[in-house]
Amino acid sequence: MKLPRTPPDPSTILRGRLDDYIAVLRRGIGPEVAGEYLHWDRLRHLNPPEGLDHELWWLAIHQARQAIARRLPLQDMQARAFTLSVTDSLQRRLHFMDREAAGSILGISPDDDRNERDRYLLRSLIEEAMTSAQLEGASTTREVAKDMLHSGRQPRDHGEQMIYNNYIAMRQLQDWRQQALTPEAVFEIHRLLTQDTLDDPSAAGRFRRADETIRVYDHRDGTVLHEPPPADQLPERLRALCNFANAADDVDFLHPALRAIALHFQLAYDHPFVDGNGRTARALFYWSMLRNGYWLTEYLSISSVLKKAPGQYARAFLHTETDDADLSYFADHQLQTIEAAVNGLRDYVARKTRERQQAESLLKPTSTFGARFNHRQRELLLDALRHPGKQYRIAIHQSEQRVTYQTARTDLLGLESAGLLHRQQRGNAYVFRPVADLAQRLERD
Repeated sequence: MKLPRTPPDPSTILRGRLDDYIAVLRRGIGPEVAGEYLHWDRLRHLNPPEGLDHELWWLAIHQARQAIARRLPLQDMQARAFTLSVTDSLQRRLHFMDREAAGSILGISPDDDRNERDRYLLRSLIEEAMTSAQLEGASTTREVAKDMLHSGRQPRDHGEQMIYNNYIAMRQLQDWRQQALTPEAVFEIHRLLTQDTLDDPSAAGRFRRADETIRVYDHRDGTVLHEPPPADQLPERLRALCNFANAADDVDFLHPALRAIALHFQLAYDHPFVDGNGRTARALFYWSMLRNGYWLTEYLSISSVLKKAPGQYARAFLHTETDDADLSYFADHQLQTIEAAVNGLRDYVARKTRERQQAESLLKPTSTFGARFNHRQRELLLDALRHPGKQYRIAIHQSEQRVTYQTARTDLLGLESAGLLHRQQRGNAYVFRPVADLAQRLERD
């Protein structure tokens, strides 16, 4: 990855150009360009407004950002406070998130049937567990990961263990959200996330040591993207992060989403552990959002969005580091990520709603055929129509439907007896497959 250009120093631009600067100020140039919070690395390739060169244009934008910047009690390695400039675009994204992530969305609300909510939650937890681990190198396929988590079997390799650990940690966050964040709690989160995945097992749940050199590389070309603070600074930096996480907003209000995003950034920036820093940083984001009442966050998978464009995720860090510790770049990227995750969840819920309606139409309980089956069996038949080669197992059906093993077994054997599923013995378990002409059999009946 090519490192972004460091912006020109404002004092250097000003030298000898004070009259030009005063004229620029009269133009009222704001902190964004067409609604985007642009870094110098991109701005320098755009056409500046008439009468300005790139440096004066950048200076005007920089000054507009400084005018609304808020200093955070978090610092970079040069002891500069990270800042946030909450622009109009950020305000709009925060409003979107307040409207969506703290309330209900289509078929999901706090008052919904628990089984229905659990089904969406399980899907989200598995998706986040998989993609967060894949961002850090796990190569396990989606199908294998889902089979492991649904069936409850133990992980078989390093990639599966990473995903399993993420899943367990994400489930624990709901219990931890009422607790204050402490260094010990961060260690416990890290320990859960990295158990049985580190070359040195003793590194789980402790700071990296001075002799453990850590750098963040672009694995494609070997470029060093980030060198974190020295190990001897980590205890104080983590205490500052925890104090920030637990701070009340009685005096200086900071939007909870921005606080959660800053926690994500700072933990990843400090890289206090030998491995698992990204997973721990994203877990702290979820913890903070849930702690502040954004209950729908539990149903979102931000890592699935980040995995689609990991380069943009990395650049959001680099833009902050190369522009005077301006955390607004990372905040803007993360708010866009949350928005994409919310929209993805909305699309998923809408699709599931359509599928349910289709199932109800195709397999109406009042029809001669549909009355023979319960709602779980009817949902499975619809799924089988969409995935003709899919395998069904009793344990997975039990997990997805939140029923007893005997109920799940009865469901599948009943569909076999109706001539709609084939049954095969695999080891000590049964595997069920849809019959080849399932659609035709349903239509005939």
